[in-house]
Amino acid sequence: MGKAHIQEAIEKVVERGDKAFIPYIMAGDPDISQLKEQLLFLEKSGATVVELGIPFSDPVADGPTIQEAGKRALNSGTTVKKVLEALSSFRDEISIPIVLMTYINPLFKYGLSQFFKDSQAAGVDGVIIPDVPLEQRPLIDEHMNRTDIALIQLVTLTSPDHRIKRLAQASEGFLYAVTVTGITGARSAVSENLESFIYSLKKHSNVPVMAGFGISTPEQVKEISSLGDGVIVGSRVVDLLHQGKREEITQLIQAAVGTPASH
Repeated sequence: MGKAHIQEAIEKVVERGDKAFIPYIMAGDPDISQLKEQLLFLEKSGATVVELGIPFSDPVADGPTIQEAGKRALNSGTTVKKVLEALSSFRDEISIPIVLMTYINPLFKYGLSQFFKDSQAAGVDGVIIPDVPLEQRPLIDEHMNRTDIALIQLVTLTSPDHRIKRLAQASEGFLYAVTVTGITGARSAVSENLESFIYSLKKHSNVPVMAGFGISTPEQVKEISSLGDGVIVGSRVVDLLHQGKREEITQLIQAAVGTPASH
């Protein structure tokens, strides 16, 4: 479990000539009782790692689709504690790494030390906290360093070179390359600067580079994953899961990782 688990899972896929795929889902959408089955479905469909959102009332990095999913999860009574309890109860039945995506407020409320301790016990491999910039990382380091949990950094198209270098070197598990400027959500076109952006990240990073935000079709999955080590797809997966269109989720995953039969 932990940092090495994430990195090894991605590298294993890349070494066999495919690309990694990380779907994002919202924990507790529509209800926490469905989380185990959702994760098992994603693993069976070929997901490399799962990014699991914890619902929060003020999600600054999320677009409308994920905000709505967060509201549904909050309305069904989902909390940080319930997510970690649910994971603890079935974690040994799921072999792929799990990364939590959350914000700093719920963690302060929960207690930082307790959060990392309970996350480690629940089999969480990594965390993404988009509202904790690199400069504020000491806030959580002392608590996180007692665990083997990876802190995954986000790096954007607008980050200056010196910052890209620092973020790339600080990230654990993988480096999250944000492929659009703005919030999450499906986009129809891909930025023309993306290739040079991902190339510069690959040059500085000791961990795999995964691209995410705005990827919504199998064609985009193929195109963008070819630039780095793989892709992260959130809003589109959340939408399809909500609509019960699971076959389309499988198609998105397999556009990167290939079909299970070819593994």
